[in-house]
Amino acid sequence: MSGYLRYFKTELIMGLQYKAAAISGLCTQIFWGILYCLLYEAFYSHASIDAISFKEIICYVWLMQSFFTLIYIRVNDSEILEKIKSGTVAYELCRPYSLYFWWYVKLLSKKYAAVTLRCLPVLIISFLLPKPYRLLLPISLEAFVLFVISLILGSFVVVGLCMIIHSITFFTLESKGITSIVCSIGELLSGFAIPVPLLPKFLVNITKYMPFRLIGDASFRIYSGNISIMGAKEIIILQIIWIIILIIVGNLLVNKALKKVCIQGG
Repeated sequence: MSGYLRYFKTELIMGLQYKAAAISGLCTQIFWGILYCLLYEAFYSHASIDAISFKEIICYVWLMQSFFTLIYIRVNDSEILEKIKSGTVAYELCRPYSLYFWWYVKLLSKKYAAVTLRCLPVLIISFLLPKPYRLLLPISLEAFVLFVISLILGSFVVVGLCMIIHSITFFTLESKGITSIVCSIGELLSGFAIPVPLLPKFLVNITKYMPFRLIGDASFRIYSGNISIMGAKEIIILQIIWIIILIIVGNLLVNKALKKVCIQGG
């Protein structure tokens, strides 16, 4: 365990060095946050929505932009994919650690490095905006604590999904196909494109049986009060269950691939 923690720390420090990318990403998140706020303001001025209020939508938008890099699904680690395709994954197998968890820690550290550089400035700016575009404080201290717990667990869910995508590359040697399929479905059902409460009812029912809404949607709605305290606790239990399922499936895929892996070269 100490080896994984040291690796996480090393990758996190390396990721924090990319400040230019963080600044450009920061500007992008603020721009899209303001754009979405204006878009939903126009939408709510001509429609009556009971599933989620305008204030809750504003919180949803700014939390999404603040923690975008932490919960974004469509992310592939080019270094891992290149090792799988080129056969240099053999070097990874020489380490006295599980290959699955080694890569899991790598992906997780990169996400936390990226969000560390962006989230605080976006949150500060969103709190300073005029009403009704301002990010409001959480409805209660308990809701905030549950939000933080749920958000952290959501990062483990999304990394579990990313690891399954990377694991399948062992069999296909190309990640674009599976990435496009999983990420397109994930972005629709996780609230990236449209907040889940605004989706058609049949899609909302489908999200209940999928892990995608547990990545960020549930956490943001806990913060704003759209999901009750009791509902938040149920969400956290579901997240833990899905984390375990995704780790088991991903680990099985990696182990199966390694039994038949063919290393090219001499």
